[in-house]
Amino acid sequence: MSTRRATAALLVSVLALTGCTGTGEDREPHRGTLQAAAVAGALDRVTGPVVVAVGDIACPPGDKVTADECRQARTARLAKSFAPRRALLLGDLQYDDGSLAQFRGSYADSWGDLRAVSRPVPGNHEYHTPGAEGFFRYFRDQTPPHPGYYSFRIGTWRVYALNSNCGQVDCTRQLRWLDRAMTRHHPRCSAVMMHHPRYSSGDEHGSTTEVRPFWRVALRHRTDVALAGHDHGYERFRRMDASGQPARRGMLSFVSGAGGRSLYGFDEAETGSMVRDARAAGVLALRFGERRFAWVYRTIDGRRVDAGVRRCV
Repeated sequence: MSTRRATAALLVSVLALTGCTGTGEDREPHRGTLQAAAVAGALDRVTGPVVVAVGDIACPPGDKVTADECRQARTARLAKSFAPRRALLLGDLQYDDGSLAQFRGSYADSWGDLRAVSRPVPGNHEYHTPGAEGFFRYFRDQTPPHPGYYSFRIGTWRVYALNSNCGQVDCTRQLRWLDRAMTRHHPRCSAVMMHHPRYSSGDEHGSTTEVRPFWRVALRHRTDVALAGHDHGYERFRRMDASGQPARRGMLSFVSGAGGRSLYGFDEAETGSMVRDARAAGVLALRFGERRFAWVYRTIDGRRVDAGVRRCV
């Protein structure tokens, strides 16, 4: 096992022993308390539609399946087991270049069964094909054309799907759109989704300061949840502000990038990091209720790594 993978495994072992899962509502459990029953049943404590959220999914066509690479068929099977209303796809969905031929030759054979319920955003690998043309053609019925940012309802929630590839799109214009859209649609509970995470302890990419303006707008409108991929693992943060600090009215932030392509390790934990896992590919599921939400993160090797329930701010 590589040093990076060994570090990831050690981090997960420590977290499991200390019981750092968000099983209480609006609080973290006491250290040393393992609450497996609550982890298993978190989604049952909220009424509303279930979604799955994951990125960094499919290997290039023909790549070999190994223990921690090219597991997109297994994550698709796990995602379908939740019977989701929507699949929130967090970018880098098809490696290496996101061409239409690659989407049809790999992604379609695994996650393609969920295309009708998918709501995707592009990652940086989609732009290895100019204008992310393969992505926008494959998902032509699920996303607007380039630059591809939009919003949609799930139950009583509104989700804002952002294109965080600011070298490829006009993010100043996108920020103005986001502020107007959040002013026009102001539900009690809302979420933002994008490829690049504001916060990540991953040793490949880490935190992305460039998306801080998106966070500032979202926080002004009291958004509850931030979803991202990019680093190939799972991580949950406390409610955070846009400047690196825990905040009571901050967003609960998830990195869900273990969609199958490969796994990365972790560096030293960033401020606010509560749970980290990179031992196996996995899927984050959330249930969006009227005034609160629940989540559970499960891996393809059968582990329930994290779960919890929170009220909307």
